[in-house]
Amino acid sequence: MSKKILIIVSNAKIIGPKHRKTGVYLPEAAHPYSEFDAVGYNIDFASLTGEVPALDGMESKDESQNAKFLQGKGWEKMQNNTKLADVDVSVYDAIFVSGGLAPMVDMPENLLLKKIIMQTWERGAVVSAVCHGPVAFLNVKLSDGTFLLKGRNITAFTNEEEENYAKDDVPFSLETALSDQGAIFHAGKAWASYSIADGNMVTGQNPASAGETARKVIALLRA
Repeated sequence: MSKKILIIVSNAKIIGPKHRKTGVYLPEAAHPYSEFDAVGYNIDFASLTGEVPALDGMESKDESQNAKFLQGKGWEKMQNNTKLADVDVSVYDAIFVSGGLAPMVDMPENLLLKKIIMQTWERGAVVSAVCHGPVAFLNVKLSDGTFLLKGRNITAFTNEEEENYAKDDVPFSLETALSDQGAIFHAGKAWASYSIADGNMVTGQNPASAGETARKVIALLRA
């Protein structure tokens, strides 16, 4: 039976005091979608409000996986995503949170998202995210009251990368916040592909890591 993947995306379109336009970073949805689709997985999209997400990173729209996503079923599915509250997440083998700056706006404190991640983790399914997507794991508490992140090896968009990208736009440093909740943060070379699997948690550092992160999810689901 084919595995089922739920890609969760942000609905935020503006971030920071200068009202910077933002959205889901195109390769961080398109590349994972491409990897999951290539192995025949069933892929659905959900967002916090069910509205059509904005796309960022459109300067790379002509790259092969991105172009295929935009012209094929991927973008169509993402536009017609389901509101997270209306999704039975228990039927999915893995959840994948796409990045971009947008998740920094609507995912740090969303209680439903935190509950879903906790439940997904505790039933032994895979939780995964790339770039700023791991902000979704922030403030997730398990049934025993401990933070999901405590003692977990994790990566995400680093302070070094943020310094030259959106330091003045984001509400907080993601690397620092994850570390403050007990995560063991690992950083690869800035802007190069780097991902980590720790148990059923898979995280990727930056846009270049999106495909690699998805492939590690696939490896876990095949194990």
